Amino acid sequence: MPTMADVARSAGVSVATVSHVLNGTRPVLPGTRQAVLDAIDELGYTPNTLARSLVTSRTRSIGLAVSAISNPYFTEILQGVESTALEHGYSLLIADPHDDPQHERKVVQLLHERRVDGLIVAPSADPRELVTYLHRHNVPTVLLDRLVDQPGNSAPRFDQVCAESAEPVARLVSHLAGLGHRRIGLVAGRRGLSTTSERITGYRHGLAAAGLPYDERLLVHGDSESAGGEQATATLLSLAVRPTALVTANNAMTIGALRALREHGLSVPDDIALCCFDDFAWADLFSPRLTAIAQPSRDVGAQAVRVLLERLTAPDRPPRTVRLPCTFVHRTSCGCPEQSEKFDKVEHRTAQKGPVS
Repeated sequence: MPTMADVARSAGVSVATVSHVLNGTRPVLPGTRQAVLDAIDELGYTPNTLARSLVTSRTRSIGLAVSAISNPYFTEILQGVESTALEHGYSLLIADPHDDPQHERKVVQLLHERRVDGLIVAPSADPRELVTYLHRHNVPTVLLDRLVDQPGNSAPRFDQVCAESAEPVARLVSHLAGLGHRRIGLVAGRRGLSTTSERITGYRHGLAAAGLPYDERLLVHGDSESAGGEQATATLLSLAVRPTALVTANNAMTIGALRALREHGLSVPDDIALCCFDDFAWADLFSPRLTAIAQPSRDVGAQAVRVLLERLTAPDRPPRTVRLPCTFVHRTSCGCPEQSEKFDKVEHRTAQKGPVS
């Protein structure tokens, strides 16, 4: 098996230069660097990752803690994280916290004990133990998708990356109101999640912009899961005056809502219009095709890696929150006639100081 000394002899450089090329510990002239890389390729040299980590105190690995990995949204985020990590020479260790605060704390500790260089975490609805652990051990961390609120007007204590939530939901509500709907229900997500509270904020802003009153009976939580979405939709359909249109706040609850509508013998959009937050691969295969907000899932994952690598390079840089725009995908479940799909970016229009609650 070729050694680092073999690579050095083949490239005509010192062992120290080979080490600097492999570990990025010192700048190396482009020609010299290429000679080392060519020698590595020619000899089939494989670096000793364990030995390198002992020298550099880096393992070139990232820990990812994301619940519901089977959810298409998080699957696409995972793809973005993995491809960008590999592009920068990092491996990935993955754990599922199951949206349980205590299990979340345990899996994050396990990832940290595996000496990952940093963490990317989609926090649970109660991330207090998680935040305490990360602060105590000063772990470089990017919070993903679900943000952690900060007291008062203070800057965020962690880097955070997410898609917009409030403005896109307001866009869905405004679209439905523009079609003449006056009773628009919301199947909201799990209480305590920043995504849930932001989408509720967007729902209420959309109603206000359309001159419609907020009726608390038209907002039911579906716990961000299919079964919860089905139960929440059934609750809305049981009202004495049921909604004429629904907005579902994630893809899993959309499936549950469609199941409940079928059980009640209701047709979309003839009996009730439906728009959803989260586009997914088969959304345009339903009949009718689902009008949706598409999140930039892979971009969110990729951006989280880039922000984490920036943090590792500049540990003292002030934390920041990065929000990416969503896309309004106009199809036919809202009651509009069949036409070519229309894609519009939904930008964030209001300035914010850190994450919103």
